[in-house]
Amino acid sequence: MKAFPGKYGNTLEFGHLVGGEEVLEGPVWERRNPSDREDVVARFPEASKERVRQAALVAREAFAEWSRTPAPVRGQVLFNLVKILEREKPTLTRLMVREVGKTPKEAAGDVQEAIDTALFFASEGRRLYGQTVPSEMRDKELFTFRRPLGVVGVITAGNFPIAVPSWKLIPAVLTGNTIVWKPSEDAPTLAFVFAKLFEEAGLPPGVLNVVFGGGKGSTGEWMVELMDEGLFQKFAFTGSTQVGRWIGEVAGRNLLRPTLELGGKNPLVVMRDADLDLAVEGAWWSAFATGGQRCTSAGNILVDAPIYEEFKKRFLERVEATRVGNPLLHPEVTYGPFINERFFTRWQEHYRVGEAEGAKLLFGRGRITRENPYPHFLGDPEAGLYGWPTVWEAAPGMRLFQEEIFGPTVNLVKVDGIEEAIAVANSTPYGLSSAIYTNHRHWAYLFKVGIRAGMTSVNNATVGAEAHLPFGGVKASGNGGRESGIWVIEEYTYWQAVNEEYSGRLQLAQMDTAYVAPKAPTPWGEVLGL
Repeated sequence: MKAFPGKYGNTLEFGHLVGGEEVLEGPVWERRNPSDREDVVARFPEASKERVRQAALVAREAFAEWSRTPAPVRGQVLFNLVKILEREKPTLTRLMVREVGKTPKEAAGDVQEAIDTALFFASEGRRLYGQTVPSEMRDKELFTFRRPLGVVGVITAGNFPIAVPSWKLIPAVLTGNTIVWKPSEDAPTLAFVFAKLFEEAGLPPGVLNVVFGGGKGSTGEWMVELMDEGLFQKFAFTGSTQVGRWIGEVAGRNLLRPTLELGGKNPLVVMRDADLDLAVEGAWWSAFATGGQRCTSAGNILVDAPIYEEFKKRFLERVEATRVGNPLLHPEVTYGPFINERFFTRWQEHYRVGEAEGAKLLFGRGRITRENPYPHFLGDPEAGLYGWPTVWEAAPGMRLFQEEIFGPTVNLVKVDGIEEAIAVANSTPYGLSSAIYTNHRHWAYLFKVGIRAGMTSVNNATVGAEAHLPFGGVKASGNGGRESGIWVIEEYTYWQAVNEEYSGRLQLAQMDTAYVAPKAPTPWGEVLGL
């Protein structure tokens, strides 16, 4: 690793981390600060397929020892990590603001979630419980044990560059697996530092290996293809539904059970009895936190007909006051730039799509520039890719309503009553997060049981996840796997059933079992004269 002075801090040059060694090999990529693209944050290499293969083989070797390390000792490494992350939280927070353009408040929350996750799973090292099961035979005992799967391939996105990797890396190593991780090319520096902090915590060489590069036609594609060589026993992915389907196909033919955390078009319902001030604030934050670059961002706000016009008025007033800009120089902004040009291009295209479909643009004018100024912009709009907060009136069935846009945009949709609200909320292909604002307990109940989503909030936002609750979706939002909390342990272990015979002879279940036959029945009706 080398460091050179940069505009907002040092520019780091570093390599892949394989078996505890830094490998400077491959075409060199750059990561620039999305808030100010003159600032080079990092230079890092792209891993070849052979380098990824080597990392997987190194992880396989490390698995033999790490999987036999007692789980409480593995948990102690995570306790160490908690202390290290707490110490480095200010540095990681500022680096995240610089590398991916998050606000300081959101970046600090991202790091804190990793701290919470490490703290939770450190204790799970003493609670990887199996069961004792009664046998139907004498002198015999039955048990179940959790066993690690092997080498885990991990690919993560850049919008939550510490929190989301922690959901995968921490439970995977706690349960005895080893890892090859390809972080997002949008957050390579954070990944490099995070891996080095695991190393400082005492994680042995080869347990966590990091290879850098892109997705299609690059390192990510090579990783997926190496499932066909039997080099991974588990695969975990956060990203688009399209890529998730492909990973699921490759995993399926290799009989792997992948963890796929995919996209969302999340509904937020506001009923006629809702606290409108609370609902406006929750809807605004759900739509525009991280500039809408969250899989849990609200995509459609479904408003009950009697309050639709009043909610629209208040919501637009709140949106028009949104502050946008460079979060490094102006930490008070609501959101910063697009994380990458790919997200920006797709978001720009949605203006054309909305207009073509007849959606009504209520607020928003595309990219913020000097020629297209946004009244509440702070900084130089030409330094990065920044977008106006955008609000549409849309209808179910429109592409704008159905597709994930991944940017600062949201649709208002009028519905009439709880039944229509639930039906419309369920009419997109996705099922990740959802929310309803109501003080009517029965309406809240109907929504909870009727919505097809992995996560539901009542009088709260669609965004935000606590480290000890399961995270994941249904339909096009995932394949049923869950991350966070004790539920994720199922994703990184398999159950081994063990029977121990103490009788000194072969006893055959079902065949030698001493079942008890019932006695001849007593005709109680006749005895009692009834």
